[in-house]
Amino acid sequence: MCSSTDIQTRSPLQRKNSRENSPERTLDAPELVDDFYLNLLDWGSSNVLAIALGDTVYLWDASNRSTSELVTVNSEDGPVASISWAPNGCHIAIGLSNSDIQIWDCNSNLRHVRTLRGGHQLRVNSLAWNNHVLTTGGMDAKIINNDVRVREHVVETYRGHHQEVCGLKWSVSGQQLASGGNDNLLFIWDRSMTSSNSPTQWLHSHTGSCLNSVNTGSQVCALLWNKHERELLSSHGFTENQLILWKYPSMVKMSKLTGHTSRVLFMTQSPNGYTVATAAGDETLRFWNVFGDPEVAKPASKANPEPFAHVSRIR
Repeated sequence: MCSSTDIQTRSPLQRKNSRENSPERTLDAPELVDDFYLNLLDWGSSNVLAIALGDTVYLWDASNRSTSELVTVNSEDGPVASISWAPNGCHIAIGLSNSDIQIWDCNSNLRHVRTLRGGHQLRVNSLAWNNHVLTTGGMDAKIINNDVRVREHVVETYRGHHQEVCGLKWSVSGQQLASGGNDNLLFIWDRSMTSSNSPTQWLHSHTGSCLNSVNTGSQVCALLWNKHERELLSSHGFTENQLILWKYPSMVKMSKLTGHTSRVLFMTQSPNGYTVATAAGDETLRFWNVFGDPEVAKPASKANPEPFAHVSRIR
């Protein structure tokens, strides 16, 4: 294995030497694009982690710690701008810089299923699955619902952002979609109000009341909810490039994790919810047992997992 300073000859997803106070595992991730507008890391329900490094998507099987290459796209189509596993853990969507979206079947025989074209004009840097609907957001500021089962895949379009769409997330119910953009706006869209004949209007916008805010003292790059406790994990940039675990809803800081030497761009969690993987501009992929040990963890709470489910409208 090459040393961490020998960047040119590093192999992707090879384990680096670790120290006692390091994360549980650290892997090399050379050519990771240092751009937090992208979404280049996702951990599927079949326990396979996918990461995009430049023009190539790699798969790391957490059950046996094996690495395989899924696809390397043509340089004129890349780099890869986003990846997202479908809920079944077998199919993965890949958003490209040329505005195309590829769908791959990642069962024993890797197979390119189809390419979605024509919806976006610029790179597709955010993806979110809702059963058979793949929602895509791009640099063209559009959000599109694509039904991957049919030939004419564009079924709804959401227009509200003025700049590129950087993040998308469906609620557990599959009825509300949250979107964040480079225009510093957060929109909530209700699928029951969508229409294929006209642009869909948002349900809530920046006119909603702020319920709480916390000054973290540094750039916030990513957020993750703990699936088992009322906790929120945030990743940060300058100056400490740290992870912070917060108690929700009090937002009391519970712990701080350090190790990355550049801003922590992407976070994802294992299917059981206990392990978090992070990727940073320092070209490393790190694994943290931040949400506890599954052998000693408490039973999952029966409370509604959506934090604002009791609020019908934010005014």
